[in-house]
Amino acid sequence: MTSIELLLQRNKALGDIAPGDRSSPNPSLHVSILTCMDARVRVFEIFGLIQGESHVLRNAGGVVTDDVIRSLALSQRKLGTREVLIVQHTNCGLSTVTEDDFKDELEKATGLRPTWSVEAFREVEDSVRRSVQRVRRSDFLPHTEDVRGFVYDVKSGHLTEVVVS
Repeated sequence: MTSIELLLQRNKALGDIAPGDRSSPNPSLHVSILTCMDARVRVFEIFGLIQGESHVLRNAGGVVTDDVIRSLALSQRKLGTREVLIVQHTNCGLSTVTEDDFKDELEKATGLRPTWSVEAFREVEDSVRRSVQRVRRSDFLPHTEDVRGFVYDVKSGHLTEVVVS
């Protein structure tokens, strides 16, 4: 059985879990959370989130990219969010690669060099600072005053705020 088949089986076993008329696409806490796609980062558990309270955006590294800005612009301008919480984490896979080496690997395998940035980093705190600054400086986002960044320790479960001046 494939993983997709397993997930579909689990979904079927859950039965009807649709929120019905009680649901709104507008997050009740008016917050968007950006984090890494790493399976160890359990966003709902970390923050005790209930379905419908926040938008959760995920990508490799939890870094602010053009696509994240696109999603945040929609989230803020059309769905009422006003705050952004950025959560990156210790032992991230993006800290084990370099921009050029990964692009070289992809080019060798496919014959094409990616035009997008890998966003590799060595120090997670520096990456969090860059991401917070990208949100704060974006002309597309009307709400840039309440943006905070954190590092989640995947071993201890603790969050540490990264000071961004």
